[in-house]
Amino acid sequence: MKIYSGAIISCDRENRVHKYLVEDKGRILYAGAELPAEYKGAPLEQLGERALLPCFGDTHLHFASYALFNAGMDVRRAKSLPELGGQIRDFARASGDKILMGFGASPHCVAERRLISRSELDLACPERPVFLVKYDGHACIINSTLAAMLPAGIKQLRGFHPETGEMNQEAFFAVADFVTKKISLPRTLRNMLSAVDDMAGKGIGLMHTVSGVGFPFDLDVTLETILGRGLSSGFQTRLFFQTMDLRKVRKRKLPRVGGCFATALDGSLGSRDAALLRPYSDDPGNRGVLFYTDEQVVEFTRQANREGLQIEMHAIGDAAFEQAVMALEAALKDRPRADHRHGIIHASLPTAEGLRKCAALGIQIPLQPALLNWDLEPLEYMRGILGERTGEISPFREMTEMGIVLSGGSDAPCTFPDPVAGIHAACNHYVPGQSLTVQQALKMFTYNAAWAAFDEKERGSLEAGKAADMVILNRNPLAMKPEELLELKVEKLLLKGEPYKKGQGIVSLLAKALLAGGKI
Repeated sequence: MKIYSGAIISCDRENRVHKYLVEDKGRILYAGAELPAEYKGAPLEQLGERALLPCFGDTHLHFASYALFNAGMDVRRAKSLPELGGQIRDFARASGDKILMGFGASPHCVAERRLISRSELDLACPERPVFLVKYDGHACIINSTLAAMLPAGIKQLRGFHPETGEMNQEAFFAVADFVTKKISLPRTLRNMLSAVDDMAGKGIGLMHTVSGVGFPFDLDVTLETILGRGLSSGFQTRLFFQTMDLRKVRKRKLPRVGGCFATALDGSLGSRDAALLRPYSDDPGNRGVLFYTDEQVVEFTRQANREGLQIEMHAIGDAAFEQAVMALEAALKDRPRADHRHGIIHASLPTAEGLRKCAALGIQIPLQPALLNWDLEPLEYMRGILGERTGEISPFREMTEMGIVLSGGSDAPCTFPDPVAGIHAACNHYVPGQSLTVQQALKMFTYNAAWAAFDEKERGSLEAGKAADMVILNRNPLAMKPEELLELKVEKLLLKGEPYKKGQGIVSLLAKALLAGGKI
């Protein structure tokens, strides 16, 4: 048994702040203003200036990709294309990988203001194939060596650009599939375990991962299922299968479907293929791309809803958002469900009518606030492609006041899984009237994150009877100004009441996974 005394920020429905919390054997026994007599004498930890909160959640990340690139080449900090080329050369000299994989190429951070080209990748590394993913995760650049290895069918797909080496849309998905098939299973599992350790260091104890791209036989879904069941720390994994083939979901007995890639309704603003109702401001002939017809999306959502699955779909542009709302509305009209918790991921450019329907239908929105403060896709770029519509992106306050449940994520590897950065961004929207309060932002990454996958009865708030999944911060965020929130540091992650321990091995993971049957 242990007692914590100080700022106990419950993040419960009443937003209560307590003075005492009592934990025993991984459960919360008590949280309140006075310490009951029966607990006096137990070990006591005084928080002082620190604060105790529920552990953080990340409700949208591509975990397999994040794990891969977290262990690979990160070029996000390159300030010029020669510097980026030098990073690739240095990585090639130090790495024995057959295919060099990197992440974070952006035209907005380098002096040349363009993506690196195939020919420049050839100069940096002519001997081995190079696969460099763009910062938004929706495109890549490849060198000539990798291009020569690709199957002929990929070269016929939309988005294949051999001159520049840039791969978009279906061509990007196919190249990603081809490359990830070359990665060994032990290395993938080691990368995943290391990535969980890094996320735990940011106070994350719950993640919603979207999987089902780039691996043969959907091996990433298998591996993330093993990971979720085999972790000894108590770290929680909730898996969304990125597929419209519901037979795959049924076969694995998963309760959720959706995400990006195969369940993305459009592209991204960074690649100018997010689907818009009006053309891009700098490209009057371009409204982006809807990947599916209305009929295809309605058929998918209707059948998934009939089967009792929770559905999430990627929609960034307003045309894609409207399509997502329309399809979910049709599915719920076909088979009403009182507590479905279907969601629209990103919802970066929502329409007023679509938001009204989300509020009425109970459609939740997993958001990634850090994308608003993203050097790789800066505000001036957004203004250049959207004009005055930039002020309509991610209206956090409006959505919250309408009663729509917003949860917080990172879209990793696009941004780092760092809830503190997300909380800061949510409280400092570049449209001041759309900023959240600190309490509202905390709820996005705690209670709402748990609620978004039906976990709120077990975790997400500090209440008696719940799991003691908690985080200690160096300061009390409720006593800070919104602009100061980046000064918050995670001092300790506690799962089941115990400090998180790094370094679980593959053998331990596999052994526990074979014996476990926990929620995924």
